[in-house]
Amino acid sequence: MRILLITQYFYPENFKSNDIAFELAKRGHEITVLCGIPNYPEGKYYKGYGILKKRIEKISGVKIYRVAQIPRGNNKILLSLNYLSYSFFASVWVFFMSIFKKYDRIFVHAPSPITQGLPAILMKKLQKIPLYFWVLDIWPDAMKSGGGIKNKRILNLVDCLVKYIYKHSDKILISSKRFTESILSKGNFASKIIYFPNWGLDFSFNKSKHQSNLVLPKGFVVLMAGNLGAAQDLKSVLKAALLLKNHKHIKWIFVGNGSMKEWGEQFSRDNELSETVFFYGKYPQNAMPWFYHQANVLLITLRSEFPHLEMVVPARLQSYMSAGKPIVGMIDGGTVDIIEEAKCGKCVPAGDAEGLSQLIFEMQNEPLEEMGKNARNYYKNNFTLEMCMNNLCEIMDI
Repeated sequence: MRILLITQYFYPENFKSNDIAFELAKRGHEITVLCGIPNYPEGKYYKGYGILKKRIEKISGVKIYRVAQIPRGNNKILLSLNYLSYSFFASVWVFFMSIFKKYDRIFVHAPSPITQGLPAILMKKLQKIPLYFWVLDIWPDAMKSGGGIKNKRILNLVDCLVKYIYKHSDKILISSKRFTESILSKGNFASKIIYFPNWGLDFSFNKSKHQSNLVLPKGFVVLMAGNLGAAQDLKSVLKAALLLKNHKHIKWIFVGNGSMKEWGEQFSRDNELSETVFFYGKYPQNAMPWFYHQANVLLITLRSEFPHLEMVVPARLQSYMSAGKPIVGMIDGGTVDIIEEAKCGKCVPAGDAEGLSQLIFEMQNEPLEEMGKNARNYYKNNFTLEMCMNNLCEIMDI
């Protein structure tokens, strides 16, 4: 099958779109990716990429077209221009691509922004082929929670856009079962909705394959890995760390980058947390099994101010479960549903710093090994890459 994958984010950026493209190519499908020039999350073009650099590539059998887009920068105006420029230039590319190449399926990998669906709809209409839209965030709600947009006219306009995209999608894949209610509020799309969760790469630790010169501080290690942005509510996490400041054997380890990392480092300095809080920056995926192996528990969080965030299941959950470690959550909704079903950890409500500090203290006396085994078993039964790709092929009839 000739499949066009439309997504603003692709390799060397770290998104699930990479797994989809490369795994389907391994299975013999002809994959073309229409993406932007890589600039996430730093907000500037990656080294070696640009308007005149690496616009067309072929990697591991996948043909990649990188359309012009304004880098996302570090403010709301640039981010809006980043979203709009990708959709505009991708739509221009789609028009010409439709003339020279025939595709059988369109798949949209759709974290924010929802506007990624526009070039896909154009291609659907030009070539009269099925469109599969994978919803990873709920719009326009995400504009309020992530962008602070309050203008009702803008929100209503985007709401109409969302309905338009859902209407023209043949199937709407959802990464969280709780997305169903939101999508049905936009129209009668029940027959289109299919649960298609995120997967996790296998981050189980193999000592013979993973070596590291790093030495983490000794103690009861609470590790949080991945993006450290506003949505992760680092303020509440570090408030919990501050409440446990005198319990110096409890170590808070943060591995990753994001908009709140520098703030977190400064907060730690201002509050003299250097003995218990440690920021290690960003590491490649192949280093993560070692980090996970050193942890006693893995921490997952998400802000609570907006109802739609309760529906979201962060992709790091599946990666955590693959590592076979207990999970501690300061989070609501869909993530809690999975953790409770798997019996692999415990949660407190989103934003509850005092509750998190108490839970971390109590986790020292919980059956951590049993919780870790439960996490690993649930991962193997539900969230492996092979299982999810088999499911995707069945959904797309390829």
